[in-house]
Amino acid sequence: MAQHQLHERVTCVAAPATWLSGPDGRMTGGADGLFVEDRRALARLDVTVDGAPPEPLRTRRTGAASAVFAGVRPASGLLVTRARLAEPNGGTETVTLSNESDEPLGVLLTVTAATDFATTGAVRDGQPTSTVDFEPAGGAWWARSADGMAVRLDVTPAPDADALRWAVTVPAGQTWAVELRCTRADVAPVPRAKRFSTLRVAAADARLDALVRAGVQDLDALRRTDGADIYYSAGSPWYLTLFGRDALWAARLGLPLGVEVAAGTLRALAARQGTAYDGDTEEEPGKILHEVRPADAAHRLPPVYYGSVDATALFVCTLAEAYRWGMRRDAVAALLPNLEAALEWLAGHDGFVAYRSTGAGLTHQGWKDSADGVRFADGRVAAGTLALCEVQAYAYQAARAGADLLDAFGRPGGPRWRAWADALAERFRAAFWCPGGYPAVAVTGTGEQVDGVASNMGHLLGTGLLAPAERAAVAGHLERLRSPYGLRTLAPSSAGYDPGSYHAGSVWPHDTAIALLGLARDGHRREAAALVTALLAAGERFDHRLPELYGGDDDATPYPAACRPQAWAAAAGPALLVALLGLDVDVPAGRITFDPLAPSPVGAFRVRGLKVADGELDVSVDAGGAVTVHNGPVGVVFLLADGAPARIARAAPVG
Repeated sequence: MAQHQLHERVTCVAAPATWLSGPDGRMTGGADGLFVEDRRALARLDVTVDGAPPEPLRTRRTGAASAVFAGVRPASGLLVTRARLAEPNGGTETVTLSNESDEPLGVLLTVTAATDFATTGAVRDGQPTSTVDFEPAGGAWWARSADGMAVRLDVTPAPDADALRWAVTVPAGQTWAVELRCTRADVAPVPRAKRFSTLRVAAADARLDALVRAGVQDLDALRRTDGADIYYSAGSPWYLTLFGRDALWAARLGLPLGVEVAAGTLRALAARQGTAYDGDTEEEPGKILHEVRPADAAHRLPPVYYGSVDATALFVCTLAEAYRWGMRRDAVAALLPNLEAALEWLAGHDGFVAYRSTGAGLTHQGWKDSADGVRFADGRVAAGTLALCEVQAYAYQAARAGADLLDAFGRPGGPRWRAWADALAERFRAAFWCPGGYPAVAVTGTGEQVDGVASNMGHLLGTGLLAPAERAAVAGHLERLRSPYGLRTLAPSSAGYDPGSYHAGSVWPHDTAIALLGLARDGHRREAAALVTALLAAGERFDHRLPELYGGDDDATPYPAACRPQAWAAAAGPALLVALLGLDVDVPAGRITFDPLAPSPVGAFRVRGLKVADGELDVSVDAGGAVTVHNGPVGVVFLLADGAPARIARAAPVG
């Protein structure tokens, strides 16, 4: 099946809705359409003037949820604009006719609207569908499916009685407009969340400002609610739902925007934490799910599916990190039973935290979950029982951080989990290190090392699993993976390397950001700075809106079916600020520590609106790495890495 050319589409998102079309605004098939809750509400929305589509003039994305398409009727002086806005339950398009001539213009405007009710999975797979036209009823226009889906189209001003058609005369220099509001009427209304972040940065390298701004806008658009809880849906158009791994990583990387999304994500996942054994869904007690889909849109996998080997450890790590960033103590305490259940699930594995495909679900259950995403150096695809290297690192970090949380809240178990982590680290050291001096991507059930040089090893940094010499070895091998635009998922020296593949040579921004943060935390500052520069170059290549992935070649060739926006790619922007500042937040201990990359790879910069607990941080760093705190949350002290107090501007509160 040919991949959809998503990189050529204009995407407007307001989760759980997404709207895709070509640069001319027309919806012409393929992946085009307005999707709400994983079903297509509009498959076609075409505009013609006197029987012909306007000649495209320009396209402008005005935000994560909005865009404007402009066209002209040739040789007439008539400008036609389509202002599009995605909303959680659908979207609005306003068609405006502007007469820029000196004479009145009489025109016939016609809108063709149809839907096919297709699921996003069916659209992604290219399954054939048939469209249904909207019909007038009760003052609106409607389309209804056999399984109960209902789509309402409200039109102002009203069209002709039997068609979406208007015969209008536009006076010279005047405008006329029609608004088309599409709503999926068979699902509960979803309120539009208010703007949630004031984070902004001004840097000598303006690419940083643009990347952070676009990332914050996209994360805002990808937020959705689960009752009172907010989380990031994974990405548009295929993943506008709750994914355990994606939501947790996006929340962690996005902690500079505040702890509210992390807290909501944790509660949403805790509410669905496994309690029983189910071979069909791969549910197990204590396990955190892989994804949730509406029952009427499930495709290939069950609506609630648990086939993820890493989400459970990431749940614990995210809870611990959110607590350090200021998540309320009572909110953390309420989740400690879930933390304990998650740790028990980790400890229930024999030797390493591993998975084996059931044949019905995903073949691979780490973040590289494509069928050929885990490879030996000779190009063979790994199969069978697999223990991924990064999963062991997550598990180690979860056990250590979980132990600290249990101690902090006076609960038993801390010594047990530290001992378990130490034993895991020793087993890892004995089983994973390849003769070439780097950790294997995975170890099979028979102990064979999957020895491809892959980006997975970057996730080990910053977790505490590795000794200093091992961290240095990993940092050195990551150099073999770096492209001008980020970290390749597989080294060019591997036989299976393909820069245009999904997981075997492409670049994923979130993967690069995770490695970058680990390098910075473990003291490999030159390597971290190089990845900062690479991500900024990628941002520039993609209009500062990072896609899910792109090619690992020297031109960052677009990957045709890459989601854009994708939550964890968008969160790479805020994550860069953590690395650049060398930020270590510990609200329970009452301190914020800075150890910025110096010299700064972006020149002098200033960050405002970075949220910590109930306050905001305003801090600047000069080109040489000197830190000045201009404002910050009350009740904390501001320190440099050597323990000395940070320079405080006169107006800043001192904790």
